[in-house]
Amino acid sequence: MALLDTAAPAVPLGGPDLPQERRLVTDLPGPRSAEILARKADAVAAGVGHTVPIAAVAAGGGVVVDADGNSLIDLGSGIAVTTVGNAHPKVAAAVAAQAAQFTHTCFMISPYESYVGVAEALNRVTPGDFAKKSALFNSGAEAVENAIKIARKHTGRQAVVAFDHGYHGRTNLTMALTAKSMPYKSGFGPFAPEVYRAPMSYPFRDGLEGAEAAARVILQLEKQIGADNLAAVIIEPIQGEGGFIVPADGFLPAIVDWCRANGVVFIADEVQTGFARTGHMFASEIFGIEPDLITTAKGIAGGLPLAAVTGRSEIMDASHSGGLGGTYGGNPIACAAALASIDVFENDGVIERAREIGEILIGRLTGLQAEDARIGDVRGHGAMVAAEFVDPETKAPDAALTAAVAKACIAQGVIVLTCGTYGNVIRFLPPLSIGDELLNEGLDVVAEALASA
Repeated sequence: MALLDTAAPAVPLGGPDLPQERRLVTDLPGPRSAEILARKADAVAAGVGHTVPIAAVAAGGGVVVDADGNSLIDLGSGIAVTTVGNAHPKVAAAVAAQAAQFTHTCFMISPYESYVGVAEALNRVTPGDFAKKSALFNSGAEAVENAIKIARKHTGRQAVVAFDHGYHGRTNLTMALTAKSMPYKSGFGPFAPEVYRAPMSYPFRDGLEGAEAAARVILQLEKQIGADNLAAVIIEPIQGEGGFIVPADGFLPAIVDWCRANGVVFIADEVQTGFARTGHMFASEIFGIEPDLITTAKGIAGGLPLAAVTGRSEIMDASHSGGLGGTYGGNPIACAAALASIDVFENDGVIERAREIGEILIGRLTGLQAEDARIGDVRGHGAMVAAEFVDPETKAPDAALTAAVAKACIAQGVIVLTCGTYGNVIRFLPPLSIGDELLNEGLDVVAEALASA
């Protein structure tokens, strides 16, 4: 796209009224963004990296605008957070109203209705026709930690199983659960004990049917850990950071059935897959499973920090009073945002919109795959789709190609994110507020970047 020789405009307001266009007025980063990024290098710890060389000042619909007036197509949603759209009017209004009332009391000190309302909503919309309760936290990692705590307390057991390619967070326990070493775990050990790993169903690479892949896992659980020692199995129904790996049909139901038969708590980590992202309210619905516990965050509150554990009442109530909580858990402003976001998910057609976006993504990417064997696999559901890049002859992961394509897309004003244990996957997570024209333009840029790589 040609650069436009115009001065950067004044800082715009975000939200859906932001002009929905890809616009580059400077190379990236522009001078104002470069200045801010230089300050970042001086002031912010080096371990806090960034993907896109801009300083954002506004976002909404399907774009992010930087300090120099560049408008980039957003195919990442802040890693699946701004699912309803950045600065969604309902969310923004709810946040403003709550901030004018009070910003904090600590729910454990002076409870308030919005926390209860979020818990009631989560109990209603999560999979499973049984009595549920919820507890609210700040981040996905914190939700996962608490789900493990709850499962251990309920079962009186300690061992936990996570899966190859899984990602569950950056705290000590969640690093132990996470599979990928660099950049998440390298040099940060020792990690929490009694965490074991099982092989994930990865149809593109293992070639196994779901029942076969599950039998392999179950044998390992029984022989290497022992069901009587196992508190919980935790898995992303569709893995996120691991490469958007969709397990073979039958894999997850078989694992759930084994857990039920052996008194093991089955935890679905839906931090990235939850809240309409996959064209269903939760990805567990795709596979016909009802988790005992489900962890949520990211898309739950339209961009504000909030997370939750929701599950069977008898499991959630295992902890003694005071055993769960946190100073900021269920902050009233975040709860107001969550209630507004859940209203959008339930009533504004965004689940259907995720499916429409998925059809476009799958259609365009499989079309590219038919022409270019370097795309080894296209997979996903709804607005959570990925392309895995490989050597055409060996299927060996091609991380260098992936990085080159992503870098070229960003330089041309399209935000894309890479992922995968082998660094060879580009994931597409557009906000559900993006329009078809803008989405297709972004995919045009991806196609051009691949052709040029």
